[in-house]
Amino acid sequence: MHHAGEEQEHQCLFLEVTGRSEESVLPLHSSIVLFLLSYCECTSFRLFLVADDGQSWSGHVPAGLGAVEIQREQMPPLVRSCRLPAVLDADGGFCRTGLAVVLRHILHRVCEEEPLRRDMQALLGFKKTCLKACAEVSQWTRLCELSIPSAVEEFLHSPDGRDSPVPAAVLHLERKLGEPVKVHNDDKIRRQKLQLQQEEEAGPQEASASGPLPSQGSDGLELRAALAKLSVDAVQTPATRGPSDIRKVKTTKLPSLEHVFVEGLYFTLADLVLIPCVHHYLRALQSHSGSSLAQLPLLLRWYLRVQEVPGVRRAAEACGIALLTPQAPVFPTQAELLQPGEEELESGGTMPAAFVGGPRPTMTKLKEGGIEPIFSPHPCPSWSLDWDRLPAAVNPTEGKMSDVRATRKRQQLNNLVSMVTKLACPGDRVVDFCSGGGHVGIVLAHALPECQVILIENKEESLLRAKARCAELSLKNVSFIQANLDYFTGPFQIGVALHACGVATDMVLEHCLQAAAAFIISPCCYGFVQNTCKFTFPRSKRFSDVLSYKEHMILCRFADQTAGQLPPDRQLIGKHCMGLVDLDRAWAAESLGYSVRVLTMEPASCSPKNNMLVGVPTGRRLC
Repeated sequence: MHHAGEEQEHQCLFLEVTGRSEESVLPLHSSIVLFLLSYCECTSFRLFLVADDGQSWSGHVPAGLGAVEIQREQMPPLVRSCRLPAVLDADGGFCRTGLAVVLRHILHRVCEEEPLRRDMQALLGFKKTCLKACAEVSQWTRLCELSIPSAVEEFLHSPDGRDSPVPAAVLHLERKLGEPVKVHNDDKIRRQKLQLQQEEEAGPQEASASGPLPSQGSDGLELRAALAKLSVDAVQTPATRGPSDIRKVKTTKLPSLEHVFVEGLYFTLADLVLIPCVHHYLRALQSHSGSSLAQLPLLLRWYLRVQEVPGVRRAAEACGIALLTPQAPVFPTQAELLQPGEEELESGGTMPAAFVGGPRPTMTKLKEGGIEPIFSPHPCPSWSLDWDRLPAAVNPTEGKMSDVRATRKRQQLNNLVSMVTKLACPGDRVVDFCSGGGHVGIVLAHALPECQVILIENKEESLLRAKARCAELSLKNVSFIQANLDYFTGPFQIGVALHACGVATDMVLEHCLQAAAAFIISPCCYGFVQNTCKFTFPRSKRFSDVLSYKEHMILCRFADQTAGQLPPDRQLIGKHCMGLVDLDRAWAAESLGYSVRVLTMEPASCSPKNNMLVGVPTGRRLC
């Protein structure tokens, strides 16, 4: 992370403020960011409100933030390539975009400037991982960052939305609040709860004086633990280990903990994300019939509870949010909440049942349908950069990378860079998706000084390493975007990705197809490929006419079995399955007017995952 300094003092935060209804003047993502800024009392950013019309936003933006309204065309070029909210560094070359990324950056900034604020550090959760996993792989991040805000906005903007059923995402959150809580080291708290329950059953006269806060009852133990976490004082632990009979109880026999806040016992960033969303949804329901409130007793209890967290009411008032005080709900039992066989409300659906069997029947079925792997000859198998003459910062030898691994990495880069240099024209914008520390993008920026290169990566630490390497090389044609792939919306001519894991390959491919850009992608982690809310497999019509989703998963599972320590015949089957999975991807792109080749990297020993997909849209020639 950066240290607080002059550069950070001038970071710019861009929020969309165009209203689309009378119910919510600001988009929910903007409301959430403003709510966090107000809660943290953070004034470190230059705040720009991006508006497309003359609608008033005063009263919804805290006055102390010093916001300035601008038009969309006035945003810096890199920000115009991203969805808002977004934060731009002072030099204009490093952009953080997407709700979770921006919120976490704001919190890190506050913690750096005020290291003694334990309450701000606690918002990042256990090991500072709250909403860190990207929405593509984390159901919880997707629910908080995408599903809940979009469901509430759709409800608010729908003409007959208030008469419609409770959105599936909101019901999903209600059910999450009814699940048993799992927190780090919760065994001790659960044993304290068991002790209090036994003392209550025995009667006050037999209650143990050594028990943890016995006079307050067991029902409020989770709440007391949560409030202790919010306190500035150190949490007091019992002086003894507790009665021996409590210590001997098996973990499976201990009572479960109930939710105090959305992630469990402790108030985190996820609660702050959901407060504006749930507030606007409840206000809309209450202003109408409010009949749906009976379906959300746990959500109502949470909504009332977060209002008592210090700073929440102040932040809400500054953002023009008048918190409601709905009638206290009647709470269902845990047995009523966890009905067996309930349909999963996650937009991506549930994983299919485990399958048993090998790939041979599936490969035979494809062969009978006239489908076999097609590997095109490598157009430049001996092409190589002159690594010995390149600056040290270009070589992929950072950290503890061994000489053998560095050699293989350079061989992998030779394959991708050779393809890009054949396609690139002066002035092209080349995007290195899932860039990591910039192994591919930095080489491309050095080799193609007349092209602009953008590195996109979700992990800030990796991008900061890449930025330091670019500064060492004095590269001026590189920009950095910390974001999930979906938050990049700008135009580009060539997309490249080295070992994009699982469906990340398909996401990169989709971005390139939408931008009519050429692509050079090396897939990886085939076993992680599965249906998502955006993609279903197989991807092409020819494959889907022959294979079911389950059979496609068999191919993906065995495509991962190419490691050198496996028997040669197993490696051949793995390579065969890799070729089939990538052929399916290639045919899907060809149906949209692309010319696509599936290649094997040279030498093939440079990686167990040595396939490359090279696609060129109509009108662009591959030399």
